[in-house]
Amino acid sequence: MTHMKRTEDNKSTISDKEEKIYKVNLPQIEEAVRLILEAVGEDPNREGLLDTPKRVAKMYEEVFEGLHIDPKEYFKTVFNEEHEELVFVKDIPFYSICEHHLVPFYGKAHVAYLPKDGKVTGLSKLARAVEATARRPQLQERITSTVADAIMEMLSPHGAMVIVEAEHMCMTMRGVKKAGAMTITIASRGVFEEDSVKRNEVIALMKS
Repeated sequence: MTHMKRTEDNKSTISDKEEKIYKVNLPQIEEAVRLILEAVGEDPNREGLLDTPKRVAKMYEEVFEGLHIDPKEYFKTVFNEEHEELVFVKDIPFYSICEHHLVPFYGKAHVAYLPKDGKVTGLSKLARAVEATARRPQLQERITSTVADAIMEMLSPHGAMVIVEAEHMCMTMRGVKKAGAMTITIASRGVFEEDSVKRNEVIALMKS
């Protein structure tokens, strides 16, 4: 495997203005949180909870900011390089919210692709695509396939492979209560789906 040296703009291809087009209805979230507190038998007017609805509303605005960002937009930034060997970014940390229970799941994503015709993207764009996809009510399986499909559509590489490892609070703090249980999902596209040697190379690098 060869190593590339490249200077890139670490700023997002999506402007702050574009990301803020959709405004979260903070007062509606605050009212919903107050209703939940009342429904479970709490007093939303006691000192410790007075500002909780506002805090929760601001938190949701932050953790769901990916809802209105298309991860494919990040891959509009491309470079032409004489490189058609593996590009692999591992251990990308992420946090997301399970859409079934609205509790967190978090872990690491590993993203690989095999460029075609020298078409590569900035390394930070791979991490940004994971972040944008994770910051919404989500499923781990969907994060994995969405990032892989975005790479295939926008970069047209020989193949792409995404591996996601995560712990789900819906399995840790409720239900079966199995703290430490990890879920691994894999999306293989192109040559990584067809060629087990190339697929195993990525898995070996992930474990190294």
